Amino acid sequence: MKPKSLRNSFITIFVIIWTILFHYESIRFYYLNPLFKRNLPQMKFLFPPAGWIMFFNVDDQFAHTEVYGVKNNEPQLIDPHLIFRTRTIGFDNIHRNVLSEVLSTQEEKPFCRYLRWRFTDFDRFLVTVVVYPSVIKEPFHRVQQLVYECR
Repeated sequence: MKPKSLRNSFITIFVIIWTILFHYESIRFYYLNPLFKRNLPQMKFLFPPAGWIMFFNVDDQFAHTEVYGVKNNEPQLIDPHLIFRTRTIGFDNIHRNVLSEVLSTQEEKPFCRYLRWRFTDFDRFLVTVVVYPSVIKEPFHRVQQLVYECR
């Protein structure tokens, strides 16, 4: 066996073992301990203290994008699932807030072009951001602001 393929084999084995241990540690407390009715050993090697949550920004403020189609001066909310039709495998891109990418000024022209192509029944479109300043203190207080308009 060549030294490079030996090195690749060690890396592959390490990644597989680390992934298994990471998943074990992620589900140990809430799923495995109750299943086995005892505290299972904790692995502290290379694991974040908060498990999978380390990949998300958990904050009191929340925002999302809403797109309205306007016909005869009547705005109508467009379901984000109709804007980006994607087949989901275990997750929903809309709930992961993928639509927030269109708030960028760089995306305005291409997104407007796409909306006019995708929804020919509307005269124009309004792209807004909806901000919930404090989900904990005021869960129903929302501030909506027009980001841009597609004519």
